[in-house]
Amino acid sequence: MKLEVFEPAMCCPTGLCGPSIDPELTRVSTIHYVLQQRGFDVSRYNLASEPNRFVENSVVKAEITNGIDSLPLTLVDGKIVKRSAYLTNEELAELTGLPIAAFAKQDGEKPKVRISLKK
Repeated sequence: MKLEVFEPAMCCPTGLCGPSIDPELTRVSTIHYVLQQRGFDVSRYNLASEPNRFVENSVVKAEITNGIDSLPLTLVDGKIVKRSAYLTNEELAELTGLPIAAFAKQDGEKPKVRISLKK
């Protein structure tokens, strides 16, 4: 499964810059990191920094021809699965077959991902 998210122009994908933190972008960044760590093919494209990705993809190009109101736009295996909003944790769990606990807070804590640093 290939999951691609085409986002409107932003200064960064994490939501940590600017005058206030965007919790939705932080959630999406965390989820995408979790999915990548579990071997999923996940990509995010920002209109400001990667405009070519938008025009090279015929599905996305056709979708935004009359405006960018449908962004963020999520594609799974090249087909649109969500417009104008990010996938919810429930939708991602259903698509990936992972338990909702992989994406949701448990007892007030965010999902934990182990990383290893090479010496």
